[in-house]
Amino acid sequence: MSVPLGEGASVPLSIRAEEGLTPTRLRLEQEHAYFNDIYLLAPVGYFVLGLDTTILQMNLVGADLLGVPRQNPDRVQFRNFISPRFVADFDRFVQAAVNSSEPQRCDLQLLRAHEQHGFPATLRASADLGGQALRVVLELAEGKLAALERSEERFRRIVHTAEEGIWEIDDQARTSFVNPKMAAMLGYTIEEMLEQPLVNFMDEEGRLILERNIARRRDGVAERHEFKFLRKDGSELWATLATNPIFDPQGQYLGALALVTDITARRETSELIWHQANFDALTALPNRHMFQDRLRQEMKKASREGLFLALLFIDLDGFKQVNDTLGHAQGDALLVEAARRIGTCVRASDTLARLGGDEFTIILSGLDHVSSVERIAQNILANLNQPFQLGEQQGRVSASVGIALYPSDAAEPDDLLRHADQAMYAAKHGGRNRYSYFTPDLQVAAQARLRLGQDLRLAQAQGQFALHYQPIVNLRTGAIERAEALLRWQHPQRGLLGPAEFLAQAESNGLILDIGDWVFRQAAAQARQWQARFGAGFQISVNLSPGQLRGDAALYQGWQDYVRALALPPRSIVLEIGEGVLLDSASQVVARLRALREMGLQVALDDFGTGYSSLAHLKHFDIDYLKLDHSFVRELAADTGDLALCEAVIAMAHKLGLRVVAEGVETLVQRDLLAQAQCDFAQGYVYAEALPAPQFTALAERGLPPAAPA
Repeated sequence: MSVPLGEGASVPLSIRAEEGLTPTRLRLEQEHAYFNDIYLLAPVGYFVLGLDTTILQMNLVGADLLGVPRQNPDRVQFRNFISPRFVADFDRFVQAAVNSSEPQRCDLQLLRAHEQHGFPATLRASADLGGQALRVVLELAEGKLAALERSEERFRRIVHTAEEGIWEIDDQARTSFVNPKMAAMLGYTIEEMLEQPLVNFMDEEGRLILERNIARRRDGVAERHEFKFLRKDGSELWATLATNPIFDPQGQYLGALALVTDITARRETSELIWHQANFDALTALPNRHMFQDRLRQEMKKASREGLFLALLFIDLDGFKQVNDTLGHAQGDALLVEAARRIGTCVRASDTLARLGGDEFTIILSGLDHVSSVERIAQNILANLNQPFQLGEQQGRVSASVGIALYPSDAAEPDDLLRHADQAMYAAKHGGRNRYSYFTPDLQVAAQARLRLGQDLRLAQAQGQFALHYQPIVNLRTGAIERAEALLRWQHPQRGLLGPAEFLAQAESNGLILDIGDWVFRQAAAQARQWQARFGAGFQISVNLSPGQLRGDAALYQGWQDYVRALALPPRSIVLEIGEGVLLDSASQVVARLRALREMGLQVALDDFGTGYSSLAHLKHFDIDYLKLDHSFVRELAADTGDLALCEAVIAMAHKLGLRVVAEGVETLVQRDLLAQAQCDFAQGYVYAEALPAPQFTALAERGLPPAAPA
């Protein structure tokens, strides 16, 4: 049976309440416990209510009868539409429906939203199987013929003005009806769509999905699917179809009716979100999340096929220097070009991903020879070792590549990635611009680093750190005027450890900030005590790493407050930095250094002569002391070029207003030659090794023995 809609089209009424809700289909509906979208088209009001009668869902007719939006954004209750004198009847009706397995009926009067006059209606309700909701059918209480005419008139109006597409196909999947909205969604007129096969509006992907679903329609299955249609102009329309099969009284399949919702914009948004969650925004490579998923899948595939898989972990050597020197925009450009170069070295079936920063990974799957892995690694190294043209400048990096093999090196994805990472660090420590395979020895070293990191965390909490102080002597007077604070760790099993044995680990796991803060405060407190004994000019030097200079600015503000609370002049503390800090005047590290200098702290350039800086760099910075590396001092003799070099550096430093400290002075000859070259200070074993504070105090009080000629 169909309702005439005019212009030669009709819409079926085979889904009326009394016809469509067969016992079998009602039971299926209850078992799934969800609102079937096809009831949106029923010519009676259909509602799903919460137990407090909040309208959870309603169909088109129901929304029209109550005069509210179908989505019910205000979460209104159905009870609000009951005429006051029928409220008690309605409450009893609801209670009976909730507590009974049989459908309940109630005749009452309803009110439309914002209207005073009511209309008579009949409600039928039953609870769902879970007892958490009510399903209510609303019919107007009038004569059957009048009710039919009114419902069909309302249905016809709703179908033609609906904001959702309505599409009916016959048993041959040809279009027998569409409403104006459906035709407009595809860019056709209604006449152009009638009698056309559904497949004419689909691409190959959609046709395959359709073939599978038509078979299920014939079995009487009501479903909801996403389809991709093609508009008249060739553009894509993504839509959800809530479909219901149509049968005649004898059970013969007649076709299907679908409610069609345009989800193109939502799908595009979902695809964008998915892409952002799985791909790196800069290089468009798979990110860590997708990489981990592909690694799991490829390892399973390798296991099934009896082949091996190689995982390459790539870290760019020297990238940070390029990024800091040329700026982040050029650093990003280098990463994009690096990704492209690496991509040319692998097959289309391999996975190249960016984990973050300057770290990349490659999954080489389906391999039967290790030699192919080495060839790819060598090509990557060669490609990345070529100059990068970055605007008007060039940047250079190399790569350290770690290789781990499945199944020989690990059976689980996380272990394989960790082992490739360890192999990469082995390549980096081996000189960079090379590749290294994972070995059990690397795992042992990694476990040792892990234990060291755990021990470091306990060390500070348990007071295992201490400062030793090496005297810095005025070469003119022979007096101890300064000291360098050197960190020591009294390890409970390994004994007294020097900084070389643990500071790199502290730097890598972020503990350096807390440790450095402790060192500064200890040294400042000690400086205050020694100034009271040895005079207000006594200074203590503390070493400061680039990692500390990148830390939170609040930490350094705390230093200023601490020094002020001690009534200690800020110049009493000298911060010793390495030469690398001076290479980029625009870096955050240098800006932080200048801020510390403005606080009144003094700065010494440590190990001068071992890095890339020159005296020309010094004039751009507020440096107070230049510390000659012990390599300058080691071979000093009266007739060597080393002495001439020392004399030249000292003279130029004095011209720039810097005082010079010689490190690693071990002999009287070295001491005397440095004094003759007008070096200001010296430190080394010729005077004393680094001492705990009590021994240092005793040495400074009694003074050094008079300088004897060499």
